Amino acid sequence: MTLAIIADSHIPERETDIPDSFRERIADAEHTIHAGDFETAATLDEVRDLATALTAVHGNADPADMGLPSVAELTIDGVTFVVTHGTLNPVEAAVYGDDGFVMSGEDWNRAIADTARARTRSWDGDGIVGIGGHSHRVEDTVYEGVRVLNPGSVTGADPADRATMLTVESDEGEIDVTLHEA
Repeated sequence: MTLAIIADSHIPERETDIPDSFRERIADAEHTIHAGDFETAATLDEVRDLATALTAVHGNADPADMGLPSVAELTIDGVTFVVTHGTLNPVEAAVYGDDGFVMSGEDWNRAIADTARARTRSWDGDGIVGIGGHSHRVEDTVYEGVRVLNPGSVTGADPADRATMLTVESDEGEIDVTLHEA
């Protein structure tokens, strides 16, 4: 199965459109995951119209009335994908009082991996992929047993220096991740 993974559209405040080559990849994918920051209901509707099926979460730049969850999950071919925007880590908020905004690489990886493990109640991370956005930085790593992905910004919204997205080919519990740039 082919998944398109995108985040941080930021339309219309920072950017105007998703690149055509990415629109084609989204339309061709069997499922699309968006890790938040659409900015408007119109942008959410546009992505819904492009996608065959959509799993999306609320980002810090999204209006509260969009009806999106803060965390979502789906299981495809034996792999559980847990999606969150990546801004709120309640433990850090409690300890540091910084509203839970996670920007450094290791803290962000930990927040996404912890969310994925907690949501699935699988502490070893086996068969789990955590997906987040917010930083606009592409990430593909394994953190404490959890595969962690960040597609960057699908439009290249600042602070990104280019538009990026990921596609994932999933087959019988194995995934192959590809970075695309526009």
